[in-house]
Amino acid sequence: MGNKKKRRSLSTFAILIVVLLLVSAATWLASGQTYTDAETGEQAVVVGASLSDILMAPIGGWHDAGDVIGFVFCLGAFLSILNATGALETGIHVLVKKLHGKELALVWILMFLFSVGGTTYGMGEETVGFYILLAATMMAAGFDPLVGAATVLLGAGSGVLGSTINPFATGAAVAAASDAMKAMNTEVNMGIVYVEAIILWLATYFISALFVTRYAKKVKEGKGSILTADQLDECKKAYGSSSEIDANVKLTGRQKGVLVVFGLSFVVMILGFIPWGSLNEGIYNTLSFSHWLTGNGFGDWWFDDAATWFLLMGLLIGLIGLEDKSKLMPSIVAGFADMISVNLVIALARATTVIMSTTGLGTWLVEASVTALSASGLPAPAFGALDYLLHIGLSFLVPSSSGLSSLSAPIVSPIVVGMGWSVETSIMITVAANGLVNLFTPTCGFIMGGLALARVPYETWLKWAGKLLAIIAVVAGVVLTVAMLVLS
Repeated sequence: MGNKKKRRSLSTFAILIVVLLLVSAATWLASGQTYTDAETGEQAVVVGASLSDILMAPIGGWHDAGDVIGFVFCLGAFLSILNATGALETGIHVLVKKLHGKELALVWILMFLFSVGGTTYGMGEETVGFYILLAATMMAAGFDPLVGAATVLLGAGSGVLGSTINPFATGAAVAAASDAMKAMNTEVNMGIVYVEAIILWLATYFISALFVTRYAKKVKEGKGSILTADQLDECKKAYGSSSEIDANVKLTGRQKGVLVVFGLSFVVMILGFIPWGSLNEGIYNTLSFSHWLTGNGFGDWWFDDAATWFLLMGLLIGLIGLEDKSKLMPSIVAGFADMISVNLVIALARATTVIMSTTGLGTWLVEASVTALSASGLPAPAFGALDYLLHIGLSFLVPSSSGLSSLSAPIVSPIVVGMGWSVETSIMITVAANGLVNLFTPTCGFIMGGLALARVPYETWLKWAGKLLAIIAVVAGVVLTVAMLVLS
């Protein structure tokens, strides 16, 4: 597929260290600037990062992302046990055989399913385990690992960009805006929010799926992969024989049982993360029976709950699928070992967030820039367009959707309402801008970790997705600017 010459490039760790140093340097430039502390409401001052702050930031990142890291370790054990049974490899062969000639339809279907997870509960870190699975599947189907990685990242990401009931994006932004507007007797019209979110979600999904399938078709026809021949060889070694189709493959009864448990594991995880309490109280109460497993019922799960679940399901898969049960513990240890580099990436990516939090740089930048824009006196559509561009920039520094909303919405919302403009659109501007940036920012741990698992270099991802990201950015910007014009 690929015939490009091998060239040297920055590793993922080098990129993240450069970002950490640049952000640390920015704290020195902003040192002494004042901002309002979001928790206390009192004035605070930006402090320059000290040498000890910089050196301790990766360790702080490890602590800060501890729940995600624990989840990834347990997911690694789960996948390692699954691979040891041979059921996944055989299942991929059978699936690709059945889809012969219809592989592109699989991309559309999977991207839509991931997008549903994105728009409903902000599916991000939960996708890490799918990267290597779909990379191997797409290799077996005659594509390349980038198609698998893009299916996961752009699928879930398109849903997050158009978050409807995602409590960590739209929910957080609506809550922050509502609190800020209490004295103004103004409420957020959720109907408008949902309509705008659905338009953004489906538009982004369609554009992304079309882009991915056009590239996949090109690779399938032998017209070249963006990955080099050496990179593709490395992928084949990493995925083993699962990237090659056996014409006579069949699933045994034991393997079928393993795959049923495998599918059930992810269904239950999704049920656990969906915010049932904010959707339907009756369903939430009905599902509360599940609290016996981890102490939290469906709708209240977090990464510790998911980690426990996957470790238990991994043990069950081992008992069902491994004829030699002595392989169970070595498989768990090997799974943890496989995820060490991924978790180091996640910790190092979070280190930048730790620096911005401890120095106050992130809060000051959000407050200063949003306040300046709000006082600019621009007409509604111009304000909407610039607000969108501003939040794209801010999302690099504050990649957390809930974190950005809690800093931005209390400032923007009252001003937007006071001008008679659409507060619903201003909420979706924050959500969409943050969702766009989290399709490619190196400070997003699950992007860097997922790409590392799929053996897709970060700079290759940027090169390949650059045009698509620009198109998505423009389309989302146009939708939001028009919405601000029409609704204000």
